Amino acid sequence: MREAVVKQDLGNVLHPIVQHKLLESKQMVVTGGQNATVFDADGTPYLDAMAGLWCVNIGYGRSELAEVAAEQMRQLSYFPHTAMNLPAAALAEKINGLAGGGYHTYFVNSGSEANEAGFKIARQYMKHEHPGENRFKTISRYFAYHGTTLATLDAGGMGERKAKFEPFSGDFVHVAQPYCYRCPFGLSYPSCGLACVKNMENTILGEGPESVAEVIVEPVMSGVGVAVPPDEYLPEVESLCRKYGILLHVDEVINGFGRTGKMFGFQHYGVSPDIVAIAKGISSAYLPIAATVVRNSVFDSFYGDAAENRQVGQVNTYGGHPVAAAVALRNIEILQEEQLVDRSAAVGAYLLDGLRTLTQHKFVGDVRGKGLLLGLELVKDRATKEPVGPGQIGAIVDFCRDDGLLVGRGGGGRRYGNTITLSPPLVITRAECDRIVDALDRALGTLDLGG
Repeated sequence: MREAVVKQDLGNVLHPIVQHKLLESKQMVVTGGQNATVFDADGTPYLDAMAGLWCVNIGYGRSELAEVAAEQMRQLSYFPHTAMNLPAAALAEKINGLAGGGYHTYFVNSGSEANEAGFKIARQYMKHEHPGENRFKTISRYFAYHGTTLATLDAGGMGERKAKFEPFSGDFVHVAQPYCYRCPFGLSYPSCGLACVKNMENTILGEGPESVAEVIVEPVMSGVGVAVPPDEYLPEVESLCRKYGILLHVDEVINGFGRTGKMFGFQHYGVSPDIVAIAKGISSAYLPIAATVVRNSVFDSFYGDAAENRQVGQVNTYGGHPVAAAVALRNIEILQEEQLVDRSAAVGAYLLDGLRTLTQHKFVGDVRGKGLLLGLELVKDRATKEPVGPGQIGAIVDFCRDDGLLVGRGGGGRRYGNTITLSPPLVITRAECDRIVDALDRALGTLDLGG
């Protein structure tokens, strides 16, 4: 009976998690939103500290984006990218400038597709530039998340997400993650000497550099619970790529468009990626759009006479959709006009300071973040760092929701799913940050370590 009620509430459209895990609990039906707050069908407000799914960067209720979409639909609703359209061209030029110049953009629909296209581009590039070698492997990290297609699941390092779809091809080789709180080598930074980078180089040598096409990284790993690497990590990874002639593929799907306090996460570290995957914040999720951004020195490899068959073998029906592109362009203009990237850095630092006060609770093991991408890792014992159980982390999430606050949890599965994640809209106020800290403080006060 309850299943029928839930289906009716959701209009017979069920999210897979709802369908398979939560049918016996009351589901929230979201009917509206404004700034950092959403409202359910009963009119109850919730402060959304996850910006939907890490993506509503400029906040809810931006009616001007609806107006931009309507105007573009009247002018040109759709035409395939066998021809260019003006909004997509303008958006590509904008992205090129934001990335520092020297990039081409290929539009797709989602972050998964953006990374997938990046894998294809890297392989094709290597076939052109290294014809005597078979450079097809991608080096990724354990506990990474890069999407939900078969290839991006394989690239990701979360075993529980992948288990139902195994076996995979073996084209993706995993290395240790830069997760300093839980160093996979049992070392401490900085005396570790960046053992995780040495592990990556050893893996490249073990596989054979002549078999490796690229390395894929998120600047700040989101899925495992917002793992912020040492400042030297990404520059050292880039040095490895240059040393062995490997492409650097940076996944900015969550990190990008102000989330970390820079327009792109890689800009904290002074590196120049060869491939950049962007999505989510590009339109603040007002319409689906994403892109694979490719350095010109890589893109140039695809020029040639048609008979040479050098063109990128990638087709996308909705890529560069004019309406989505127009909305994304205006979204980025809002980010710039309202200085939301700088706001993310400043308000994020304020929220991080607030979260650090929660270390008064003995089971707060680590507090970390960059900009408005933050994590609060919970442990049963600080000395052993034993994670709290899924029931305990779930109780914190539920307490916050009942208190009118929506927070996330790390996606590390049974092993490392013990982090409360925060990724609020960049328009969040300091008063709302105080509310987040207060709610978490009270939630942590109810935590039963014996549960």
